[in-house]
Amino acid sequence: MSISFRSDRNRPMTQEFMWTPGGGQARTKLRALLAALITPFALVGCDSLLEVSVPGSATEAEFENPALARTILVAALGEFECSFAQFVTTTGILAAEVESTTGLRATNIWNSRLDELDNVMGGCTTSRAADGFGYWAPMQTARYLADDGYRRITDFPSGAVPNRERKLAELSAYGGYAYLLLGEGHCEIAADGGPLLTRAETFGIAEERFTRAIPHAEAAGNPGLRHMALMGRARARLNLGNTQGALADAQSIPDGFVREVQFSSAQVRRENRWPSITITSRRLAAKPTYRDLTVGGQPDTRVPIIVSGVGEDGSTVFHQQRKYTNHTDNIPLASWIEAQFIIAEVQGGSAAVTALNKIRTHFDLPAYTGNGNLDDIIEERRRTFWLDGHRLGDMLRYGIPFEQGLSSRGDAYGGTTCIALPRNERLSNPNIAG
Repeated sequence: MSISFRSDRNRPMTQEFMWTPGGGQARTKLRALLAALITPFALVGCDSLLEVSVPGSATEAEFENPALARTILVAALGEFECSFAQFVTTTGILAAEVESTTGLRATNIWNSRLDELDNVMGGCTTSRAADGFGYWAPMQTARYLADDGYRRITDFPSGAVPNRERKLAELSAYGGYAYLLLGEGHCEIAADGGPLLTRAETFGIAEERFTRAIPHAEAAGNPGLRHMALMGRARARLNLGNTQGALADAQSIPDGFVREVQFSSAQVRRENRWPSITITSRRLAAKPTYRDLTVGGQPDTRVPIIVSGVGEDGSTVFHQQRKYTNHTDNIPLASWIEAQFIIAEVQGGSAAVTALNKIRTHFDLPAYTGNGNLDDIIEERRRTFWLDGHRLGDMLRYGIPFEQGLSSRGDAYGGTTCIALPRNERLSNPNIAG
């Protein structure tokens, strides 16, 4: 098969593919495969002009080609990166890490956690001015591409795929994170037209994907991928209440380990979205509960915030986050810091004190002098993981109350805590419709 596509790096290339509710249809899968072939050329940033020709009559069978293994991998990872940018911003506003300073309704329905959020599928942004949130569709796409890519590369003859074990490790690990993050933010999910899955069932699938990734990473001789999978599994196990399993995995993570989601300014869909909505547009301000935080009388370096003019509404004093100021700033996905928090939570006492002080030292903060109780651990997590996509999952796992009364825009808060299954998915999926 000859594949040809002319690409201008300044032009989005994957707008045509959106997750189809109740997935699993052959046409949806073929469209995903076409996107998988085209997307990587925008992602890898090699040549600014690439030539590929896709026959209009291409069939799914034509994509069973070992030469496309790297393309399949890069497509899945690229979709995960853009969906992660949606995940951290969507959950950040729901978990009250930021608040709206705009009159735009597409933003304010999330700011007020309205029940109508089940109408929103979400999508990767293609404009810095985009005002919508939600991450269901792009994260489902990333999940599908990772699962399908793993199947395809597994079926290819092993000698036909360079670095086969590494590719399988990455697809398993990123697939695990796609399930994990869908589960942390949503009340329930469905995959590929299947039945409803509870949050616990979703975390269970994530755990299985991470477990599958570990021997592949070991066979590839790649400790970084192994640690990524172990850290993801620890997070999944913590969500499942398997504290001892989470502890064992967390204790395997070496100090200094970090796996980041990488962003780029090559395309808007590849950017860290926080600067667009907190600096360029001044649409979301730091919530009052994060302002002027101190540790031992000095500013908490984990929560950098300044007062900078007014918000997008032209009147609200704007408290601007300064943690992520560039569209190319990466965000941690798995890290030794998260491992230390799990160790602190599970072991408590002196072990918790030691773990919390490792984290404090990393941020050049005064020593922690408490007794390692859970309330202190939760507060340290709240500050350390600000804007990184942990707070909503923490609120649901710890049973932390959500704000009530009126939002920053004067609207009454709705009942959303976890995000409801999108209505389109519910109505179109034959296994859950009605």
